[in-house]
Amino acid sequence: KAVQEILLAVGEDITREGLLQTPQRVARMYTELLGGMNEDPELHAKSVFTENYSEIVLLRDIPFYSVCEHHMMPFIGSAHIAYIPSGTILGVSKLARIVDCFARRLQIQERLTCQIADFIMDKLNPEGVSVVIEASHSCMTIRGIKKPGSVMVTSALRGVFMEDPKSRSEVLSLMHKK
Repeated sequence: KAVQEILLAVGEDITREGLLQTPQRVARMYTELLGGMNEDPELHAKSVFTENYSEIVLLRDIPFYSVCEHHMMPFIGSAHIAYIPSGTILGVSKLARIVDCFARRLQIQERLTCQIADFIMDKLNPEGVSVVIEASHSCMTIRGIKKPGSVMVTSALRGVFMEDPKSRSEVLSLMHKK
């Protein structure tokens, strides 16, 4: 019903053949794009293993998409997550699943970055966590100011990565090596 109202508001004929199924398609699309709203990130924190490893663990270039809560338009990018374990490690695929869980919600990039870092810090209790997200926001690239190619970068540093400049420098340099 809401999609029909939008179509009517922009002057469309909702009885036109190409638009007959549009409301249902849009509803299914939002169910998919915002599926993380009904997903508990705790499910992905169960694959924890005891391991005596005390160096940086980094998963770089995790692709994601999210929906900006301000314009309900997508932003798409890559997340980079690093942590220094303190006796436990997380199954590597779970880092990507945690990103998806928080990204597939109405979001802003700044909050998304912090939610991922705080969740990992809380669940693994590592020496430190670093999350850097780089994303292109369609609300800015195809509308409004129209600046395609622009990329927003946010970071959240916790523990040793916040407190120790050498550790911060090392993890950030590892995150951006190609």
